[in-house]
Amino acid sequence: MAEYGQFCPMAKAAEILCERWTLVVIRELTAGSRRFNDLRRGVPLMSPTLLSRRLKQLEAAGVVHRVRDEAGRAYELTPAGAELKPLVESMAQWGSRWVRRRLSRDDLDAGLLMWDIRRQVDASRFPAERVVVHFSFPDAPAGKRHWWLVSDAGTTDLCLEDPGHEVDLHVEAPLYVMTAVWMRDVSFTEAERTLGLKVAGTRDLRSRLPGWLGASSLASAPRT
Repeated sequence: MAEYGQFCPMAKAAEILCERWTLVVIRELTAGSRRFNDLRRGVPLMSPTLLSRRLKQLEAAGVVHRVRDEAGRAYELTPAGAELKPLVESMAQWGSRWVRRRLSRDDLDAGLLMWDIRRQVDASRFPAERVVVHFSFPDAPAGKRHWWLVSDAGTTDLCLEDPGHEVDLHVEAPLYVMTAVWMRDVSFTEAERTLGLKVAGTRDLRSRLPGWLGASSLASAPRT
């Protein structure tokens, strides 16, 4: 951990928080990820070794602590870590307002997009019985073009392989378009009308889809 050699509390905080990936890991923890593998899904380009190292550093700094439950080991924010949530949200607002216009196609990631969607969809917008939504991104890398979200009794699971259930809704779009919808850069309706977003399914489920999908909780800032 790099040290600035200053007594300033901002500098001391930066020693903990400003190493590469650290704030992104904290973002995942504030979003509710607790298991190591769930954290990895939110940082797919981060090696498991580095993730483990950052978690240990955050634990040593009193930001994270390990717990055990019936499913095994999990990570949780301490009270000090929980106080970072407004900082994460403020950084996201700043990034949305001033930086995100610089996004390139290299910044797009179907796995991160679908994982973010999965944990924020409003399952109450769909019927209680199982609903399977198939997402197709023709321009995504091989192996990341097809995803399934299974909504059942108020919970939602994400599958990279066909779960074997009948599909109720098919959603096809360029990856950048679906990302733009999720980040509120364009509306669902506009994406359908002019940007190649296609939805197939019953009229009832099609009408429920935008409300079920919602948008990223970190994308509410107006852009300049």
